[in-house]
Amino acid sequence: MSVLWYALWFAIAVSLLVTVHEFGHFWVARRLGFKVLRFSVGFGKPLISRRWGRDQVEYALAPIPLGGYVKMLDEREGPVPSEDLARSFTRRPPYQRILVLLAGPAFNFLFAILVLAGMRWASGVTHVLPVVGDVTAGSIAAQAGLRSGDRIVALNGAAVDSQEQVTFKLLDVMSGGGDARLMVSRPKGASREVDLDVRNPATRRSLTEPTGLFSGLGFQFWMPPIQAVLGRVVPGGPAARAGLEPGDRILAINGQAVTFMDLVARVSPHPGEALSLTYERGKAVHTVELTTASVMAGGRRVGRIEAEVRAQAAPGATYPPGMLRHESLGPFSALGYASHRIWGMTALQAHLFWRMILGDVSLQNLSGPLSIAQYAGQSASAGAGSFLEFLVLISLSLGFLNLLPIPILDGGQIVFQLIEWVKGRPLSERAQALGQQVGIALLILLMGVAIFNDIARQFN
Repeated sequence: MSVLWYALWFAIAVSLLVTVHEFGHFWVARRLGFKVLRFSVGFGKPLISRRWGRDQVEYALAPIPLGGYVKMLDEREGPVPSEDLARSFTRRPPYQRILVLLAGPAFNFLFAILVLAGMRWASGVTHVLPVVGDVTAGSIAAQAGLRSGDRIVALNGAAVDSQEQVTFKLLDVMSGGGDARLMVSRPKGASREVDLDVRNPATRRSLTEPTGLFSGLGFQFWMPPIQAVLGRVVPGGPAARAGLEPGDRILAINGQAVTFMDLVARVSPHPGEALSLTYERGKAVHTVELTTASVMAGGRRVGRIEAEVRAQAAPGATYPPGMLRHESLGPFSALGYASHRIWGMTALQAHLFWRMILGDVSLQNLSGPLSIAQYAGQSASAGAGSFLEFLVLISLSLGFLNLLPIPILDGGQIVFQLIEWVKGRPLSERAQALGQQVGIALLILLMGVAIFNDIARQFN
């Protein structure tokens, strides 16, 4: 998939979601009587500009498609006519300024709820029962007594009925205390408790790395056979040197059949080692020898074939009867479902972010523009539904990020307004300037870590 494709859908996603965010500020400011000077979609010198309304607000379309902005009347930026002073941002009551600042993130959350509700109203919700598939010998799950075929019915006393619920709850538990008590039912009707107790903080942190939860615990959910199909092959890498090409379907490694779910587990333990790899191209089956690359990941050396691997359903592969539960939703039940889901995801995001600050969650979870662009392009290629799901997740992240109490963000500005409200006078210009400098430094630090993770993912 081309870089231009990733860049296109990244620009579309960012422009849409930042415009939604800025429209929230704009709409609430206008309703509360603030004087708005400009609402711009995009940055830079306007390509198209029109003025409308009693206040002659300028509506502009600019050439740099990475969001937009709202410019309000503000006497800190220059002289303000006396007749407009009461409508300047700094002259409005603090609670009104707080409402305007909250409106941006609120519109991101509202956008996510409405999009998700519309999708669920149109297609309903399909729950996949949390039935255990492969369990790795000697793993945490195997030592605890988890078996293939077990159905997880409760986690730490809370009932669960889908793979998604179990995943979110396991991630929450493993980033916290690390003791997950699973109630499982077995095919013959017997039930028992399985205790996944991970006491080592370093091990728990490794479970919070991207894709690290189930591979670290040592089990996967059961699913129909999923083929491992190569996407982009890194030029000069082990896969490319062995003659592998995009579209090749990996069948076996060292004579043992592999699927998408276990390919990485078969390759990772063999850094710098020779592997026999069997693949299908067209209708022909070939076997080649390749030597894996040896790279650092999670503090240890692992093997890589340096090729993108995609999941593709095997022909005729389906879930058995009873493993899928489909639920049709009306407009109001879809809205309720979406609201509950967004609240749960936001709460989990807040927990994980706080634990990341405390060092309990891996910093590898921070994604920068390179990863986001890649996800945008891949989701767009997968279809409208996948791209809308991606927009929901990024809109939630944008809303949450802007509520952080960092001075340059909405959350930090809200803190300034609360202080002014309590003190009865604004913070000094020196204090505000210092806060802005600290905020910029924190954002640069976060972005630096995120970009480092992006680059590491590309090399790994």
